[in-house]
Amino acid sequence: MQNLRAHDLLWASGLPEGAPLPAWLDALWLRAAPLVVRRASCAPGRIPVGVRSMLRSERHACEVEAAAVLHRVTPEMLARLAHAPLPGFSCAALDALRQVAPLLDATGWNWGPTGGVGFALASGLPVLRADSDLDLLLRIAAPPDGAQTDSLRAIAASVTACRLDLQIDTGIGGFAYAEWAADRGRVLLKTDRGPLLTATPWELA
Repeated sequence: MQNLRAHDLLWASGLPEGAPLPAWLDALWLRAAPLVVRRASCAPGRIPVGVRSMLRSERHACEVEAAAVLHRVTPEMLARLAHAPLPGFSCAALDALRQVAPLLDATGWNWGPTGGVGFALASGLPVLRADSDLDLLLRIAAPPDGAQTDSLRAIAASVTACRLDLQIDTGIGGFAYAEWAADRGRVLLKTDRGPLLTATPWELA
């Protein structure tokens, strides 16, 4: 499977044999719950992923064989679900997603929900709670101009019912919009080779 990116959700036929796994992670859960592609270096033919359970405290980082991947859902695919009522789902984060979706569409950038909201939309598993955050990913390949910066500010300000975690993916890595908007000069850019504190997240020296 080609062009996998951080935050893509994968279903796989299993994890590599012999990998140490937590007690809550079993074959039944793996059939229902997607793996989340994470930023890390891996040997050829393997994909770095994270697994989550129903509990916030249960997370596990591991790898999966690329050949074992059965299905992929991207954040952009999940963005299409933001405009329709979702039977069986109700929380402030989902309400906020529906509210902010038209603003995100208007930017022209590719975007989608990640985190618990993305996980729930993709899997149907009841992992969302009343106080769940809204995690969003925006793919912005070049530094935004003045009008685009205003649009980003409006998007961030429009979400008031829950905590918003807006991540910007530059193609090189990802950083938190709130950190960039604070204008401290540098942001923590998460890359496949590890985090990097930089003033130029769209351009690595």
